[in-house]
Amino acid sequence: MLPVRENVSVEIVEENKVMTTKTHKIQMFGDRIYGKIDGLKAMEQACFKILNTERYAYLIYSWNYGIELKDLFGKPKSYCKVVLEERIKEALLQDSRVLEVYNFSFKDLARSVLAVTFTVNTIYGEMNLRKEVLI
Repeated sequence: MLPVRENVSVEIVEENKVMTTKTHKIQMFGDRIYGKIDGLKAMEQACFKILNTERYAYLIYSWNYGIELKDLFGKPKSYCKVVLEERIKEALLQDSRVLEVYNFSFKDLARSVLAVTFTVNTIYGEMNLRKEVLI
């Protein structure tokens, strides 16, 4: 006798769970990793790491992680201002927790240093960030 197979309908339900941001706290300008942080502080640290990692330079990171800044060295500031805005957006929006990057302003600090301030809107709230770029 052959087994009889009934038609069974299977309903697949996908849940979009927000991953926790709980991570180790890195002392930004030191050599210590201590404690844990979560939420907006963890996002600030994640953005800091993304903006201070040269894209394609380290095998440990995927090619979607980091920012391309090396090729801007020696270029005119007017060109760098336009390109930097797009590259910062592209780098940060790779993280699914970042919703929007906007409100860019540029300031010349020295002959070859450009300061960029901008706002990052995440699922945990907004934060204002600053990045100095050697060009």
